[in-house]
Amino acid sequence: MTKIMKRAAMSGIAAASAAILLAGCGSAPEESGGSEGGDAAPDFLPCLISDEGGWNDRSFNQSAKEGMDRAAEELGVTPVEMESTNANDYGPNLEQLVQQGCDFIVSVGFNLSAATVESATANPDVNYAIIDDWADGDFDGETDAPNIRPLVFNTAEAAYLGGYASAAWSAQTGVEKVGTFGGGEIPSVMVFMDGFQLGVERYNEDKGASVDVIGWDTEEQSGLFTGGFEANDTARQTAQQVLSQGADVILPVGGPIYTSAIAAIRESYPDALMLGVDSDLAVKEPDNADLTLVSIMKAIDQATFDATVDASEAGADFDVTPYVGTLENEGVGLSEFHDFEGELPDGLTDELAALQEQIVAGEIEVDSPNSP
Repeated sequence: MTKIMKRAAMSGIAAASAAILLAGCGSAPEESGGSEGGDAAPDFLPCLISDEGGWNDRSFNQSAKEGMDRAAEELGVTPVEMESTNANDYGPNLEQLVQQGCDFIVSVGFNLSAATVESATANPDVNYAIIDDWADGDFDGETDAPNIRPLVFNTAEAAYLGGYASAAWSAQTGVEKVGTFGGGEIPSVMVFMDGFQLGVERYNEDKGASVDVIGWDTEEQSGLFTGGFEANDTARQTAQQVLSQGADVILPVGGPIYTSAIAAIRESYPDALMLGVDSDLAVKEPDNADLTLVSIMKAIDQATFDATVDASEAGADFDVTPYVGTLENEGVGLSEFHDFEGELPDGLTDELAALQEQIVAGEIEVDSPNSP
């Protein structure tokens, strides 16, 4: 077991608080995070590049930034962090980070894969990590550059629990319809949707229920997507499309698009609830806790923290063995139900705990074609 797996298993889904300082895209990056008094790795410069969702997405970009900032503070260094606003920024931003003298670069998201491989190949003395991607353009199971560590998550396992819980809630209300939609049509999004539907199907099997899933078909691998990760009219209309078909619990997957789902619910569907993704949304946004049934979490912050500390210690011997977050090592998980703890169907939390134990033991296999 690698260091990152050991740390993730011990630390669980940890949340670290950090100031959000944005770096201008296409210009010299601003420095952020870290402290100036430490001497653990004074010559080590860790760096981070966001996907287009930006640092304040309450999702995977922000979680990665929190992990990087926490690692930098522990190491006594100041990271360089660059925010991308669109796909055209990835290559230039990575080049700027290399020019800044970064020793370790973390790319946040599947969409940065090609640019990260290109940068890593051109700069073999720099260590890299990438979140939510294998950096495997040939799909042969091996990273396309020998200096990239993939940080991936079998989110289908946690989403399975979220789907089961959503089905139980919708059955209790008598609606018996739940829904989901995604941002980009990519594996790290669709894996949530797969697990969600499989969890609903398990609930139907266990309870003899008939809760429908709107917006996604796991078998056909087809459903509703906004085409990006922006909280825009398209995202709002897509949320409305799911809600208008009767779903009273929805799962928006794709960073900031959840804010469009919130707007749609508050405007016209006051009885509907939603699920958060990546981070515990009820904690990140207390003002929306009244709409957040539960969140499907990935320990992106912890994985980023661990990889950064490992890179600072290992140098040229940095271990690029992929990290895969699972329920077993607590790299993925379901949050608490917060405001809804007292309103859940009788026995639901015990049922979820039993399902998690069965998944960890291998007695239940959550079979998603998008799992790492």
